[in-house]
Amino acid sequence: MHYGLTMECDYRYGTTAVDAFDEAFDQMQAAEDWGLDGVWLAERHFAAPKGELDLQGTGIPSVVSAPLIIATAIAARTQRIKVGVAVNVLPLAHPVRMAEEIATLDHISQGRFEFGVGRSGFARAYQGYNISYDESRDRFRECLEVILAAWSNEYFSYEGKYYQYNDVCVIPKPLQKPYPMPRIAATTKETFPFVGKQGYRIFVGLRGMDVPELSAALQTYRDAWHEAGHEGDGDVILRIPVYVAETPEAALSEPMESTLQSYRRLGANYSKSTSLPGATATEERASRGEKLGQITYDDLLRDRLAYGTPEEVAQKLRHLKEELKLSGVIAEVNVGGQNSRDRVLNSIKLFAQDVVPQCR
Repeated sequence: MHYGLTMECDYRYGTTAVDAFDEAFDQMQAAEDWGLDGVWLAERHFAAPKGELDLQGTGIPSVVSAPLIIATAIAARTQRIKVGVAVNVLPLAHPVRMAEEIATLDHISQGRFEFGVGRSGFARAYQGYNISYDESRDRFRECLEVILAAWSNEYFSYEGKYYQYNDVCVIPKPLQKPYPMPRIAATTKETFPFVGKQGYRIFVGLRGMDVPELSAALQTYRDAWHEAGHEGDGDVILRIPVYVAETPEAALSEPMESTLQSYRRLGANYSKSTSLPGATATEERASRGEKLGQITYDDLLRDRLAYGTPEEVAQKLRHLKEELKLSGVIAEVNVGGQNSRDRVLNSIKLFAQDVVPQCR
């Protein structure tokens, strides 16, 4: 089992980008020092703090628009932990440039890079790049094919709808052989069987789905995996909000306001995204938006969060590990971005030192 942190690199109202980078590197060092297995950076663009400037609708400013650069800095400052991106938004990337940069990072990290990929969940994330979201699926597929071809061949050629290359040699090749294996984010029901058929490892989360819905979706992933003849039973890492405190009262009360605001914003943006150009799975998004708009804190605690004392959180994660047949857990440690820096670091310490040893 892999246990790590997911890092949104938010900064609170009244603070600055300098504070956000400082806190991110503190969390990275905590993961290295306290025995966690890895850190996973998000990729967020145009994450402004308010109103229509925020094309991802988070309402929380973030500095993680260039995750590969931050990942390189983390790799240079650490010796042990895995360094990943969850996820690189491939349709917004240039595939050859990304192949070069990730291969370089893989060498700098001495083979510790983890290659997470996805399309991003909201069409509005594409507006700032002037790319239509209805192109995202084909762009994603082509971009990934180009990257893997660049890593697998001394010279490669490619002819697609969006990308064309002739006898291109990408240097360096990755240190990992044959290359850092992709792990794909699966967020919609249609994605799970597709990814299973292709034999890819996946990320899953408890934002748009609750545990029963995710369990059903994972069954379709594994059914498709087996039908395609792949060995094993798939490979699933769960991203889940985690908050650990010394008492049950503190563990539930301290992150409550920030968590509720985050899920309500998410619900509102699922609803809004159904009317945007290029939006897909609109019925599923509308249903998620309606459900999250009415969700209570008790609902979240039951099916989407791991909040509590070390013993309570360990019990929850052990249950999820068994029910969902997980290969790993990455903790989202500051849902909504408004929990205080000291409290977040204390939660990480309790998670690393008291929870994870009970779950190994």
